[in-house]
Amino acid sequence: MPYFDAASSAPPHPVARQALLAALDEGWGDPARLYREGRRARLLLDAARQTAADAVGCRPDELVFTASGTRAVHQGIAGALAGRRRVGRGLVVSAVEHSSVLHAATAHTVAGGTVTEVGVDRTGRVAPTAYADALRGSTEPVALACLQSANHEVGTEQPVADVAEVCRGAGVPLLVDAAQSLGWGRVEGGWSLLTASAHKWGGPAGVGLLVVRKGVRFAPQGPVDERESGRSAGFENIPAIVAAAASLRAVRAEAESEALRLRGLVDRIRTRVPELVPDVEVVGDPTRRLPHLVTFSCLYVDGESLLHGLDRAEFAVSSGSSCTSSTLTPSHVLRAMGVLSEGNVRVSLPVGTAEADVELFLELLPGIVSAVRAKLGAPTGRESASVRGPRADGAAPSGVADAPGAQSSAAADAAGGGAEDEGGAEDGGGARSDGGVGAGGGVESGGGAGADAREEAPALTVDALGKRCPLPVIELAKVIEDVPVGAVVAVLADDDAARLDIPAWCDMRGQEYVGERAARRGAAYWVRRR
Repeated sequence: MPYFDAASSAPPHPVARQALLAALDEGWGDPARLYREGRRARLLLDAARQTAADAVGCRPDELVFTASGTRAVHQGIAGALAGRRRVGRGLVVSAVEHSSVLHAATAHTVAGGTVTEVGVDRTGRVAPTAYADALRGSTEPVALACLQSANHEVGTEQPVADVAEVCRGAGVPLLVDAAQSLGWGRVEGGWSLLTASAHKWGGPAGVGLLVVRKGVRFAPQGPVDERESGRSAGFENIPAIVAAAASLRAVRAEAESEALRLRGLVDRIRTRVPELVPDVEVVGDPTRRLPHLVTFSCLYVDGESLLHGLDRAEFAVSSGSSCTSSTLTPSHVLRAMGVLSEGNVRVSLPVGTAEADVELFLELLPGIVSAVRAKLGAPTGRESASVRGPRADGAAPSGVADAPGAQSSAAADAAGGGAEDEGGAEDGGGARSDGGVGAGGGVESGGGAGADAREEAPALTVDALGKRCPLPVIELAKVIEDVPVGAVVAVLADDDAARLDIPAWCDMRGQEYVGERAARRGAAYWVRRR
């Protein structure tokens, strides 16, 4: 079965397996003890620390091992904030950070701190100037900034060196989450703290790295002991640590040639999927990206059905679509980028992926997508759908009274069921923490087209309440040609994914997204036919 989900967890590298088995025989003793077994364990631990430090580009005494990459992130953020609490309680993060960073930010807010979220462009990349603005504009002095080296969902590499320079100029340490990129190379720039996770590069799960540069104020939080410089309590899992360090050295030795090979395979996927499958959006930066990862979204497809179809074809991939999430909300990364979330597929190729497996994936994908679309009744041409409200030809559709001026409750909602939504669109194309999405797909804050639309009634209202995406988008696609050019179709929907996917559909299909209006249930999304 081709495994295309290395970004979640890479298959164990052969060196990791060999090192783990060897260390189980030699490294089971307590490294804090002076007898032979303890000394042997200490030698293995010290050698692993030196190997990992060489790969990171830091001093061995700056690096500690933790119980996971998530623990490294949580301990790093908490310790750095506590060490600089006299400076202030401000924290700056990007909108596309890994959930471990965002969960730590939430905990900081609950504890009374402030968090400033920096938006991204449609490729998922932050602007160093945006970090500079966040550092200056925070309501409280900033103690720490965080930025991932590369995104875990779309592969976009971040300008870490430039952001680190901005942070250095402001006197603020920068923590870099390097989980996705460390297996491919060092993180350049003047960062202050760094975290990583061994199972992302083919090491064993349960081993993380936390690096704190000399001179960075750091106060470990929670109960501590004498192990790992007091920064990571508990008995070290030396066999796993040895396997993690050995596999990191091994993947680095082959990273240059394998990155070149996998980048070629990913380029093939990026180019051919839109050619083979209609209505696909490939997301993420096309050049400044991880070599092994590509993400694309398919209109009129729900992600869960697509993943099940690929699984039946024996392909393991992941998705950021809301229907594949336990929270039933779209990926925060895709939402921040303002791109299509429905039918989302992330392909992340592990080291050693065969070209034949990629070719087979490209051969089978079109049929799987087509089958899902057919099952959902997705439009294949100009098709009608059951709608409510006045039709372009003047006839009253089913469910609408023939009396002049009569409207269904759905049409009334769409025409003015409540106050304008306060989420706003930004000119910069990035996401806002209040829920608005920037240029290229988002929520109107009022004014412009949204203000003009308040003076007119929709020509058609699609009642998609109770339907999960992509069904609201499918219903919209079926009726958009039923109205004259310049007329508005309103879609009533209560699925949060519609806030992202309807504007994205407009961008892909050349229609005008007018804005979002509040309704008694859900929201009304207004689209003007072009």
